[in-house]
Amino acid sequence: MSLEQLIHNCKNNDREAQAHLYSLYSQKLFATSLKYSRNKLEAEDNLQDSFMVIFEKIGQYNFKGSFEGWLRRITVNTVLQKYRSKGVFEVINENVLEERPVTVYEEDVSIDYLLGIVQELPDRYRLVFNLYVLDDYSHQEIADLMGISVGTSKSNLARARMILKNKVEAYKKKIAINE
Repeated sequence: MSLEQLIHNCKNNDREAQAHLYSLYSQKLFATSLKYSRNKLEAEDNLQDSFMVIFEKIGQYNFKGSFEGWLRRITVNTVLQKYRSKGVFEVINENVLEERPVTVYEEDVSIDYLLGIVQELPDRYRLVFNLYVLDDYSHQEIADLMGISVGTSKSNLARARMILKNKVEAYKKKIAINE
């Protein structure tokens, strides 16, 4: 069955087609959900909620642009909506910190460690970091998505980078002491 036919069948609430679509895209969308969630359990819940929205809105997909990109946007928006409803994005302070790049060399720390410390970031910092660094959103797009100012987006990114830098430096010192 072609992707177009599968989408058409999902638009008609065909449960088998929906199950097939889920099996085709659930792993990729879980990875997206995990980037924006605090942990695996939350990511699983967010994935299920995302598919509920996908099946509800699939009639709006008009075969323009990437279907996978459309699915990812819904997943990201579903997760962000949950955080929005919890008041995570309410502005506390808009002191914009200077953006400084953080350089980490592969041999310094493992990718698993890096992913772990990114997931430990406070929600507002993790979400901005992932949107900006991993998914190439601009600060204006992030501000629009999260309902914050561009300055807040920049400040949250700078704070996320500072936290990550400090954690990586502490980790490297710990490793050096143990060697």
